Amino acid sequence: MDPVIPDYRSAFQQAPIGLVLSAQRQIVDCNERVLQIFGARREQLLGQSFAVMYPSAAEFERTGERIVASLAADGHYADDRVMRRLGDGGLFWCHVSGRALDPADPHARGIWSFEDLSARRQIATHLTPREREIAALLAEGRTSKLIGRHLGLSPRTVDVYRARLMKKYQASSTPELIHKLLSA
Repeated sequence: MDPVIPDYRSAFQQAPIGLVLSAQRQIVDCNERVLQIFGARREQLLGQSFAVMYPSAAEFERTGERIVASLAADGHYADDRVMRRLGDGGLFWCHVSGRALDPADPHARGIWSFEDLSARRQIATHLTPREREIAALLAEGRTSKLIGRHLGLSPRTVDVYRARLMKKYQASSTPELIHKLLSA
């Protein structure tokens, strides 16, 4: 009986989740699912910075700074974040998970997965980028102290943002706010 030789290229291209190979935060290769998720053509992504997938340059920079410590510590990072489709420029929630292939140089080379969460989570267009970041972390159940540490903010600043979110969502408590964020 002949051994079956795996076709890794086909597996990569046909994976049910979006996959990207990166070098220095630039897209080296991506699969068909990523093209579908971001409404892009291959030539729009290959060789481009991940910045084309973010709502703003500032969000791209902040995310890069935030994840580098985690990638350096254990080589892995995951979160839910707002991303931008290239096709129509629309914003959507996306679960992003990645692994540095060399934790000593976290952005040198990596593999990243993307899962479109828009069927389960809608974008609140009236939120600022920072409010979206904090809302995502609150929805994960993190405390102000943990959110502050994660974003490089004081817990008091996080509380100010939480209060703004509670006002915008007309929530009287954090659990009610989280419920509204998740069901929006």
